[in-house]
Amino acid sequence: MLTVAAGFVRVAGGQESFHVGLNVRGAEALAAAIVAVWDSAREPAAVAYRERFGFDAADAAMAVVIMPSLPAVASGVVFTCDPLSGRNDRVLVNAHWGLGEALVGGQADVDEYRLQVRRIDDGLEPIEQRIGAKRQYSRERTGGGTELSETPRELAERAVLTPAGVLEIAALSRDAAAALDFARPRFDVEWVWDGDRFWIVQARPVTASARHTYPALSQQPSLWTRGNTKEILPEPLSAMDWSLYAIAADRMLTLGYELGGYPVLPGVPHASLHHGRVYLEASLIQWEGYDAYGIAPAAINALLGGGQGTIAVPAPSWRTRMQRGRRLVRYMRRSLKKRRSADADLARAREQARAWREQELSQGNRSLATLLRQQVAQVRASDELFFLQGSAGGTLTTLVDVIEKRCPGEGQALTAALMAGGESSVTAQQGYELIALAQVAAADEAASSWLRSDGRDSAQWSAQLPQSSAFRREFAGFLERYGHRAVAESYLRQPRWREQPAYLLDMVASLIGRDAEALRQRQREISAQAWQRVSGCTPVWLRPLIRHLARSATVDCNHREAARSALMAYFEAIRRVAMKLGERLSGDGGFAEPDEVFDLTAEELCAVAEGRLGLRQAKARADERRATRLAWAATVEPEVVIEHGELAAAATANHAAAMQDGDGAFWTGTPIGAGRASGRARIVRDPREAGALESGDVLVAPSTDPAWTPLFLKAGALVMETGGYLSHGAIVAREFGIPAVANLPGILGALSEGERVEVDGHRGRVRRLRD
Repeated sequence: MLTVAAGFVRVAGGQESFHVGLNVRGAEALAAAIVAVWDSAREPAAVAYRERFGFDAADAAMAVVIMPSLPAVASGVVFTCDPLSGRNDRVLVNAHWGLGEALVGGQADVDEYRLQVRRIDDGLEPIEQRIGAKRQYSRERTGGGTELSETPRELAERAVLTPAGVLEIAALSRDAAAALDFARPRFDVEWVWDGDRFWIVQARPVTASARHTYPALSQQPSLWTRGNTKEILPEPLSAMDWSLYAIAADRMLTLGYELGGYPVLPGVPHASLHHGRVYLEASLIQWEGYDAYGIAPAAINALLGGGQGTIAVPAPSWRTRMQRGRRLVRYMRRSLKKRRSADADLARAREQARAWREQELSQGNRSLATLLRQQVAQVRASDELFFLQGSAGGTLTTLVDVIEKRCPGEGQALTAALMAGGESSVTAQQGYELIALAQVAAADEAASSWLRSDGRDSAQWSAQLPQSSAFRREFAGFLERYGHRAVAESYLRQPRWREQPAYLLDMVASLIGRDAEALRQRQREISAQAWQRVSGCTPVWLRPLIRHLARSATVDCNHREAARSALMAYFEAIRRVAMKLGERLSGDGGFAEPDEVFDLTAEELCAVAEGRLGLRQAKARADERRATRLAWAATVEPEVVIEHGELAAAATANHAAAMQDGDGAFWTGTPIGAGRASGRARIVRDPREAGALESGDVLVAPSTDPAWTPLFLKAGALVMETGGYLSHGAIVAREFGIPAVANLPGILGALSEGERVEVDGHRGRVRRLRD
């Protein structure tokens, strides 16, 4: 029994196989089927396809595919999303007896099974089942070909699939979809059951489905922005990265609304991969902030950063205002409780990460897979950390608004100055401790000489430094506290400082001679000047509230940084287990390098470890994804991706436009750090390549993460292409009292290395100075 097919018909999702014959028997029938394939090249549909896509009309060569037919006891289609509702967290299974012709041709009322994807373990659970009439079914004829027959009554009344069978084919189809596109696994998967096992026979992307969004957004475009994510995730993600971030991003962006009792729409993604990189759905985020609490879309954009536009929103009714008021009260009550338990929650997370890091990994692969699943599930369930990461903007936005109303045009700058020199975040404390380490190294002759030596082997620091070295002891303590961090730490594939401390040691050497007290004195002066200005433009009765808001905003931002640090400690533990499995699966037909496993999803790696996914097949997936990821990395992604409509080009510009006045060219962005400073522009794209940065220089960067913090200790000012008021760079710049401006796309290309610039953190302005 053979199936003969050719590929020429263009359908939704791509090029589909056109079946000339199922159950082809005998040489004569096979020859006739092959001729039918060749003749199909002149069918109207084939001609129209070639004309539409500019192919030569005379080029009618047609390939013929001949393959065995499967003995189909049952067949069907799995949609790995729900095309009827548009929900990504649902799976729809259709099933019928016999061949799939009656089902895909719409000639039978088939069984339907709907399943829900669980957030924590990515498993499936049935939520709905409908048994169709199945009056007719397609079957093979004895002499060849197929026929449509009446379904026997006992089969028509019976469910085609058992509950276990539904889960099995749904999981298999989701795995096939992830293998084809882990970032957008929305596929229409055709399958056959031969009475013993399931077979996937075809899969194509779902390109036509309902748009799942809030009614207020149904006629507005979706605005996917890189504004906030470009800072912490500048490069394309691996499959394992995305298997964690897809859920984390949704929880960070919605928990604050759920606390207030707002009905967040389920099954709609707040984050997605475009061009291999993470984008946030700004229109969705703007609407939820406005609908839940009355936050203006422009204010949401200020927090997000980026050049995306704002959505249109209706004027609120009195009823809407009352609902928002009740939600705000509920949110403040519930969030206060969470804030009170934050330190304990953070301590538990750090302790769990430490226990995982110290755990012996000599057990078998199956046990390691079980441990990896536990770790991934813990991250996905870390709502207490996601809340701290995603809710730091409320008090900060309120503080900016209160000051802005009394001191027009100065809200952001004065807020940044008021928060300078407050209680240190874990990231700022890390910077101060690096300065302290530098001071210890300066007083330790052996350590100082070793740090500056050309033959320094950073990986062997413990062995190369003498046991009596004070620096050796202090550096070991530093790694115990911060060794889980890394340059580009958001990517699991990046080695942690505990593994590769060379960057840290370089920073210590460069900070010798720096004075932390001078930095703190600058912070105190900036804060005092800001309070003096605020006192001059606000009434006496309002000042206690402003002080309270400034303290609360500082605590919120510090919790945000601490939550990120705790999540990175979890990431270190996950990386450690994945690398151990990678080591065992490398060589002899396996992976070339252990870190190639990060181009698998966490579940795929577990499946390989348990023997459910072949190593050769897993390697093929990882190789293809890595090649795609590297190709994406060589491209420049747009700042905004628009779906379901259009938006004015000015609202989605990729570059900040330079303006001119009597003093020359300047650029205006978001002020995130108070004060004014001038110096030589040092364009740094990677913190490990900042050797030319000297004290007082203006650090110009695409984005920053905690690994950049040591450079802040030397820079006189900071300029960033991306980032908003809640970005890492903004939080640390405010703490250190560094003049800083963010959200200036294209500024790295506009400025020249070494030219003098002035950074005005009060007006959010970067000016090119004349020599």
